[in-house]
Amino acid sequence: MLKVLAKGEKFMKILLATDGSKYSEAATQSVGSGFRTQGTEVLVLQVVEPLVFSTPPQMAHGYAPEMAARLQDKLKQAKESVARTAEILRKAGFKVDSRVAESEIRTGILDIAGDWHADLIVLGSHGEKALRKFLLGSVAEFVARHAHCSVLIVRTPSDR
Repeated sequence: MLKVLAKGEKFMKILLATDGSKYSEAATQSVGSGFRTQGTEVLVLQVVEPLVFSTPPQMAHGYAPEMAARLQDKLKQAKESVARTAEILRKAGFKVDSRVAESEIRTGILDIAGDWHADLIVLGSHGEKALRKFLLGSVAEFVARHAHCSVLIVRTPSDR
């Protein structure tokens, strides 16, 4: 759904969900080549899952510093990744913002898309095979089924 500005100008809000993979690169290329830069705002988002959702009561806060350090490394890598992706789209002429969120990936994408009022979510597909998808679930499939806006799932040429 396009929003209307003054004098009939329209704009679109695209949430580009990335994970730093070649599949996300394909999604970035799709946004860069498939949409007009004028009137398009892009939010580059990477959601990082916490390494531990809950700790047993007997575990003191900060008990496992290596886990905290590992999460901080993942967050740092995610920030660098979204910054690179945002810069690519900025150079192409898009209005771009970037964000890293710590959450369960599938619901994190949907929550932020809803809060930001995205018109379209774009993400790459890892092309998981049936058994692995059944066991692990598919982020792209979940987002497509539960999003309150349109979803574009981009596959790499080797996945087709």
